[in-house]
Amino acid sequence: MKQVVQNYKSGELTVLDVPVPGCKPGGVLVRTAYSLISTGTELMKVSEAGMSMLGKARSRPDQVAKVMQSVAVNGVPATYRKVMGKLDSYTPLGYSLCGVVEQVGPGVDDVKVGDLVACAGNEHALHAELNWVPKNLYARVPDGLAPRHAAFGTVGSIALQGVRQGEPQLGESALVIGLGLIGQLVVQLLTASGVRVVGVDPDPARCELAEQLGAVACGDPSSAAVEAAVAELTDGHGVDQVYLAAGGDSNQPVELAARLCRDRGRVVDIGKCRLDLPWNAYYEKELDVRFSRSYGPGRYDPEYELEGRDYPIGYVRWTERRNLACFLDLLGRGSVDVEPLVSHIADFDDAVDTYRRLKDGELKAVAVLFRYPEESPEREAAPSVTVPVVSRGDRAPAKARSAGKPVRLAFVGAGNYATSMLLPHLAGREGVELSTVVTTTALSGANAQRKFGFARATTDLDAVLGDASVDAVFVVTRHSSHAELTRKALLAGKTVFVEKPLALTGDELAGVLAAVEESGNDRLQVGFNRRFAPLLQHARKQFGDRTGPASLRYLVNAGRLEHGSWYLRQGSEGSRFVGEGGHFIDTASWLLGADPVSVYAVTTPGNEDLQVVLGYPDGSTATISYVTTGASGFPKETLDLLADGRVLRLDDFVRASVYGRKRWVSSRLPKARDKGQSAELASFVRAVRTGGPMPVPLESLVATTAATLAVGASLAGGAPVTLAGPR
Repeated sequence: MKQVVQNYKSGELTVLDVPVPGCKPGGVLVRTAYSLISTGTELMKVSEAGMSMLGKARSRPDQVAKVMQSVAVNGVPATYRKVMGKLDSYTPLGYSLCGVVEQVGPGVDDVKVGDLVACAGNEHALHAELNWVPKNLYARVPDGLAPRHAAFGTVGSIALQGVRQGEPQLGESALVIGLGLIGQLVVQLLTASGVRVVGVDPDPARCELAEQLGAVACGDPSSAAVEAAVAELTDGHGVDQVYLAAGGDSNQPVELAARLCRDRGRVVDIGKCRLDLPWNAYYEKELDVRFSRSYGPGRYDPEYELEGRDYPIGYVRWTERRNLACFLDLLGRGSVDVEPLVSHIADFDDAVDTYRRLKDGELKAVAVLFRYPEESPEREAAPSVTVPVVSRGDRAPAKARSAGKPVRLAFVGAGNYATSMLLPHLAGREGVELSTVVTTTALSGANAQRKFGFARATTDLDAVLGDASVDAVFVVTRHSSHAELTRKALLAGKTVFVEKPLALTGDELAGVLAAVEESGNDRLQVGFNRRFAPLLQHARKQFGDRTGPASLRYLVNAGRLEHGSWYLRQGSEGSRFVGEGGHFIDTASWLLGADPVSVYAVTTPGNEDLQVVLGYPDGSTATISYVTTGASGFPKETLDLLADGRVLRLDDFVRASVYGRKRWVSSRLPKARDKGQSAELASFVRAVRTGGPMPVPLESLVATTAATLAVGASLAGGAPVTLAGPR
C-alpha cells in the first residue's frame, strides 16, 4: 500500500510503498476515503524538516536537552547512533481521516465491515491507503454525512475541546485570535452555542470567511476596528472568553487577549503560540488561563488510546471518542458547515506536489483534502497479527550451515533498541543476510528495510515462522509479547534471540520451557549483553580465579522515566525491574560463576528504589541497588567485586580497575561505552552458523529469569525467596 512519509533529517517528502498493517485485537482496519491536511501542524513539521541541523536544534530545545542527558549517560557514539537513527527515518504525516472498515479485530463489536468511520490520531489516522485504528480513536459516521466532511472529525474534536475549556454560556461574547482551520471551526461552534464572536486574523480573506460562518465582526489584530467591535458588543467590559488559535513567535496574541478580555475572563490556548504573559495585565484582571489538550480526555493515555479502556461517562463526560462522535453529529445536523473551508481536494497520488505548493505559498488554503481511490489495483491481503499456534514434533538441534551459505536472520520488531543497538552490528556483517522484518506498523518495517537492507518487510509473523530458509528469529518487541513469540519461534524450529525479559510471569516461563521440551529445540539466547562487554571481560581476566566467597555490589542509577513511557505500564508490560533487572542479575551471576539460590528484595515507599540481595551456592552474595531517585549526571552503572583480598571496579563501562598485590587500570575511553552488544551478536551468529553451543546455557537464562521474577515475590511476601539449586 502507499503512505505519505517524510525524512526529518533530509526533509525528503515522498509517497512510499509499505506493508499493509495487520488488524490487531481491539481495533479495525480502515481503507481511507479522504484524509485532511492540517495546514498548521503538518506544515510546521514539513518546514522544520527542511531546516539545517542547527535550525532543528533551535526549534526543539526540549529535544536538545534530552540528547545532552543521553550523552551524559550513554556516551557520544551510542547517543549519535540513536539520534541519527531517529532523524534518518521516515516519519508519518496526517491525523484526521474518514474511511471504510475493511477488517474488524477481535474484541470489537460496535462496527462491522463496510461501515463508514472517522478516525483520529497521529499514529493511526495517517495519510495512507490503509490504517489500523484502535477502538477509542474512531467513531461511526452518521447516515447522510459526506465522507469528505467526516474527514474533519479530528480537527473538529480539537476545536470542540478548546471550546469546552472556555465553558461558554448563552449570551456571552468571545474573541477568536487566529482564523485558520481550527479558528474557523471554533467560530462556528461558539456561534452554535449562542455566543457572539469577534475574530482576529491578518488575512482579510479569512476574516471574510469567518463572518460568513457566523462571526459578528473580524479584523486585523492591529486594527482599531477590532477593539471598537469588542467595546460595542460588550458595553466596554471586554469579552468573556478569548481563544488563542494562532501560531508563530509573536507575543501579540496574548497581549491582545489581556487587553480585550473582561475582568476575571477566561483565556484558552488551543494553538501553539508564544505565551510570554504580561504579568501586570493578567494579574490586574485576574485572568483565568487554560490549556486545551488536543482532542480531549484520553489523549496521550496509552490505556485509553491503545488498550481501549474507556473512562466512565459519569466521571468524564467528554472523552476523545465522545468529542469525535459529537462533532460528527453536529456536522450531520448542519450545526457546523465545513464545506466552505475546503480550499482544495487533491488526488492522493499528488500528495508530494500538494505539500510543495502549500509550503511555497503557491496554494493558499484553509483546508486541503486527499482523495483516495476506492480500491487499490494491486491490493495486498491484510494479514492478522494473531497467528495460530505452530505445532511441531521432536526436532534435532540446528546443524552447521553449508560452507559459504549466509546465516539468514529475521527480526520481529524494529523499535528504537533494535535499530540503534542490534541492527547496526548485523547490517553488512560478512556471512549474515537480513531476510525479513516483521512489524505491527507498516512504516517502521519500511524504515528498517531501507536502512538495514532487509530483503522483505511485512506485518505477517507467519511468513517468518513458516519460512524454512530463515535460520534465526530476533524477538525485539514489547515485553508482554516476548514469551509467546519465543514459544512460537521455538516450536517452528528456529534459533531464537529474544531481548530481555524472556518472560513476565512464572507461567510464561513455563510455557517457553514446555515449547523447548515439545520441540526438542533449545536454541535460545536472551539479550543479556553485559557479560560480553570487552572491558568487563578484560577486568575479570585481570581479577583471576577466586577461592573464597565473594561480595558484589551493583549500583544502577536508573533515573526516572518520562511521562507516557510504555515501561510504566506495569499492568501489561510488567514492572520496570522485571524488564531490565535481568541484565544485572546475569552480570553478577557470570562474574560469580554460578546461578543464584535465594532472592531477598526491599523497596522504598512507592516502589521507587529497590535493594535486591542474591545468595549463591558457595556463600557469595550480590547486592543490586536499583534506584530512580539519584542525580541524572551520575554514571548509570557502577560495580564492585570483592574476594580474596582483591577488588574489581567497573565504572559505567568506561573504565575498569583491579586492586590486589598489583594494580591494573584500564585506559579511559570517554567517548565509548561498549556494553557488549557487538560481541554478543557475533557469538550468537557463530553458534547459528556452526551449530555449536549457544553463547549462554539455557539453564543460566532460566535461572536469571526466575531470579528476576522472584524479586516481585519477595516484595509481596516481605521475605527471602528460595530458588532451585544449580542443575
